[in-house]
Amino acid sequence: MNISLADYGVGNLHSIRKALENCGAKVKVLTEMKDLLDAECIVFPGVGAFSRTMEKLLPYRQDIVSRLDSGVPCLGICIGVQILFEGSEEGSSPGLGFIFGKVVKLKGKRIPHMGWNTVETDDDIFSGIESRHFYFAHSYYGNPEENVVVGTTEYYSRFPSLFRKANTYGTQFHPEKSSASGMKFLENFVRFAEGCT
Repeated sequence: MNISLADYGVGNLHSIRKALENCGAKVKVLTEMKDLLDAECIVFPGVGAFSRTMEKLLPYRQDIVSRLDSGVPCLGICIGVQILFEGSEEGSSPGLGFIFGKVVKLKGKRIPHMGWNTVETDDDIFSGIESRHFYFAHSYYGNPEENVVVGTTEYYSRFPSLFRKANTYGTQFHPEKSSASGMKFLENFVRFAEGCT
C-alpha cells in the first residue's frame, strides 16, 4: 500500500511515518498538497493549529473532497480529522468540508485533554485490539451533523473520538503514540486501505 502523508508544514511526521512503515506500508511525505490528488491512500497527520494546517490545503479543497467522496482511503489523526469538518472554533479558516459539522472546544475542568483514555467502539477497525486505551492530546473535537461517529470517549462528558465516512477514518486520539494498541489500529487501517483499491 502506497500512503501519501501530508506535510502541512506543522508538526513532526517521523513517528507516524515510522509506524505506518512498520505496518508494511510504503510512505511518501508530500510537501505539495496538489500531489494528494494522485494519492492511492492519504494520511492527514495530527499536530498543529486548525487555520495554519488549512493554509496549504485550501487551494485544493474541492478536489481533495472529491477524491475522498470517490472512495480513496484516508486516515485523519487529531487535527487531521478536525480539518475534514466545515470549520472550527479554534480558527477562522474553513475546513475541507468533507464531514458536515464543526469542530468545538472541549468542556471540562482540565483542558487540554492530555494522556491515556479509552475508546468505546464496535467498529471493525478495532478488530484484534485488546486494550482500548489510546493517547490523546487535544482541546477541540469534531461535532458532526451527520451519522459518522463510530467511537466515543468519556472526558467530563462523552465526545466523538472515532469517525468513518466512505473510506475515510478519523481518530481524535494518536495511534502512533498509543503503544501496541495504536500499532494494531494502524495495521488494521493499512489492511482496510488495501481492500479499498
